[in-house]
Amino acid sequence: MKMPSMFGLLKRFWVLVVVVVALVAAAVVVSRLRTFFDSDLPPAAGSGHADAIVPFNTKRVTYEIVGPETTTGRVSYLDIKGQTREASFTSLPWSVTITTTDPGILANVVAQGDRGSLGCRILVNDKVVDEHYTDGRDAQTFCLDKAA
Repeated sequence: MKMPSMFGLLKRFWVLVVVVVALVAAAVVVSRLRTFFDSDLPPAAGSGHADAIVPFNTKRVTYEIVGPETTTGRVSYLDIKGQTREASFTSLPWSVTITTTDPGILANVVAQGDRGSLGCRILVNDKVVDEHYTDGRDAQTFCLDKAA
């Protein structure tokens, strides 16, 4: 039995040889490109992402409830996520401030007290954007700003 020559094997399996050579060449090219652009290296410790968003234009929204000093009652307001928060007050004035970098939030406060007058204010960065006062038994008031 005669051994096939190298030329005979190459003639028989030439397609397989071409595919293997192409795969090896592609692997070498991809490896070179990855090292050329440093995409195979992990990010350096302590370096921030190039597109990291830095908060700016911080907005302070302050809810205030005003009235006679000895007034007690309940207040309900929206936090920065739009969730309702409730609190009690035993004297006035009462206030709470929330801070956000969102371009716009819905600001709403509702309060009811045990005296005959009550008022509310919404301030955005110390500027009054809504203000209401109510008179009557167990006064209730609300303030709303749709684009604080």
